Amino acid sequence: MGLPMSDPTAWATAMNNLGMAPMGMTGQPLLPDFDPALGMMTGIPPINPMMPGLGIVPPPIPPDMPAVKEIIHCKSCTLFPPNPHLPPPATRERPPGCKTVFVGGLPENGTEQIIMEVFEQCGEVIAIRKSKKNFCHIRFAEEFMVDKALYLSGYRIRLGSSTDKKDTGRLHVDFAQARDDLYEWECKQRMLAREERHRRRLAEERFRPPSPVVAEKLKDDTKFSEAIQTLLTWIERGEVNRRTANNFYSMIQSANSHIRRLVNEKAAHEKEMEEAKEKFKLALSGILVQFEQIVAVYHSASKQKAWDHFTKAQRKNISVWCKQAEEIRNIHNDELMGIRREEEMEMSDEEIEDPSEMKETEESALVSQVEALKEENDSLRWQLDAYRNEVELLKQEQGKASRDEDTTKEQQMKLLQQALQGMQKHLLKVQEEYKKREAELEKVKEDKLKIETLLENLKEQQSMADEEDKEGDAADCQGNESNTSRVCACSQEKEYPVEKTLSNSPVKSEREVLLVGIISTFLHVHPFGASIEYICSYLQRLDSKICTAEVEVLMTRLQNTFRQELSGVGASLEKRWKFCGFDGLKMT
Repeated sequence: MGLPMSDPTAWATAMNNLGMAPMGMTGQPLLPDFDPALGMMTGIPPINPMMPGLGIVPPPIPPDMPAVKEIIHCKSCTLFPPNPHLPPPATRERPPGCKTVFVGGLPENGTEQIIMEVFEQCGEVIAIRKSKKNFCHIRFAEEFMVDKALYLSGYRIRLGSSTDKKDTGRLHVDFAQARDDLYEWECKQRMLAREERHRRRLAEERFRPPSPVVAEKLKDDTKFSEAIQTLLTWIERGEVNRRTANNFYSMIQSANSHIRRLVNEKAAHEKEMEEAKEKFKLALSGILVQFEQIVAVYHSASKQKAWDHFTKAQRKNISVWCKQAEEIRNIHNDELMGIRREEEMEMSDEEIEDPSEMKETEESALVSQVEALKEENDSLRWQLDAYRNEVELLKQEQGKASRDEDTTKEQQMKLLQQALQGMQKHLLKVQEEYKKREAELEKVKEDKLKIETLLENLKEQQSMADEEDKEGDAADCQGNESNTSRVCACSQEKEYPVEKTLSNSPVKSEREVLLVGIISTFLHVHPFGASIEYICSYLQRLDSKICTAEVEVLMTRLQNTFRQELSGVGASLEKRWKFCGFDGLKMT
C-alpha cells in the first residue's frame, strides 16, 4: 500500500491504523514534518523490522564491501560492528530510483559534520536533513551508494572515547521515499523510452516501402549516412521492380553525386594540409636561422680574445651549451631536409615519362615478376621434394614400428598428405600465373615491335617525300629561270618542301607527322581509348603551344589511324579516341 508523503495528518492516521505510529507523552500519535527541499517526510522513526505484511527483506551486501563486518575508525567517532550471530537488519521495500536513506539511532551529541564524516565514505552526499530526535535523512548522488549506506545498519557508534549515553547509539539505516528520487527515475525511464522509440522508428523506416523522403536525405550531407543505409536495405531486400526502378535509379544517381562532394571535400583537406606543411616549413626555417645565430655566438665566445676572460666553470657551461645547440640545430636541419626531399620526390613522381621509357619500365617490371615467380616455383618444388622424402621415410618407419604406433603414423601421414595436396594446388596456381605473365610479356613485346615498325614506315615515307620534293624543286627552278615570280615560288618551296608534298595527303607537315606518332604511341598504351582533353593535356606537357582544335582536326583527317567511339551510359556518356592503325594497314 502507498503511504501519503505530503500530508502529515493523513500519514499519522494511516500509520496509527497499521499500529505503527509513534505515540507521544499524551498518548497522541507524533506528526512528522514534510521537507520540501528533500521532497519527503522527515521525523519518521524506523519501522519494526519484524512487522508482517510490509515486504521487508534483508539488505544486500555490496560487492566491494567485506562480508564480515569490522570496526571502522573515523576522525571523530568509531563504529563497532553488530553481533554476527544476530539476524541481519531488515529493510522496507526499495522505492524505484531510491537515492535517499533514513538513518536512526544517532547519538544525541551527534552533529551534521559527524554524520557527513561517517556516510561520505559511501559516496557523494547531496543533502543531509537532521532532526532534533536523533535521526536524519541523507540523499546521495547515485543509487548504488544507498546499498553502501545500508551496509552500516546495526553498527554501534561512539563519539571519541566517551561512554556517555549521549555519545553512543546504534545506527539503523533504511530506504526512504523521496519525490525528487521518484521524479528523476521517471525522467530517466521516459528518456529510455524515447531512445527505444527512436531506434524502433529507424528500424521501421528501413523496412518501409520506398519513399521520396530518402531521395531528399541523400542530397543532405548530414543525413546521407542514414539514408544510404536505408537504400542499401531496400535494394538487398528486393524492393526494385519495374514500377520502382526509376525511383531507385534517381536515388542511386544522388548517391553517385555525393562522390563529387566527397572528392571536393578531400581536395579541400589536401589544400589545408599543403598550407599547413608550407607554414611549418617556414616556421622551421626561421627557427633554424635563430639556432645558427646562437651557435655563432657560442663560437665567437670560444675564440681566444674572449675565452681567456671567462672562468673555468663558465667555459665548461659555454662548451656544453654549444654542443647542445649544435645537436638541436642538426636535428632540425635534418628534418627540414627530409621535408624538402619528400617534396622533390613528389615532384619527380608527377612528371610524365616518355612512352618508350614507360614500355621499357613495364617490360622490366614484368620480367622481374616472372623471375620472382620462377624463384617461388623453385622453392615450392624444393618443399614438395622435402615433403615427399618425409613421406617416404615415414613409410619406411611404418613397416618397422609396432601396432601401437600405427595410429599416430597414420595421422602424421594424413597431415603430410594434406600439406602435400595444398602445396600442389599452390604450385599449380603459381604455374598458371607464371604462364599468364609470360603471355603478357610476349604481347607487350609484339606491341612494341608493331610500334617500332610503324615509326620506321613513317620515317621512310617522310624521307621519300623529302627526296621527291627536292627533285621537283630542282626541275622547276632549271626550266623557269626567266620568270621572277616562279623563281620566288621555287625558293619558297625550297624552304618548305614538306608542306608542298604533303598538301594532297592528310598529313600537312613534319610537325603533324610527329604528333601522329606521339598520339599513336599514347593511344596504344591506352587500349580502351582516351578523351581529346586527356590526349591534349599529355601533348601540352611536351609543347605548350598545341591546341585542342588542331589535334582534333588532325585525328579526324586520319580515319584509318584513329577512330572515335562513344562509351558510357546516360550522364557518364563521353567520346573516346582509339588507335586503329594496325586495322588500317590490314585494310590497305
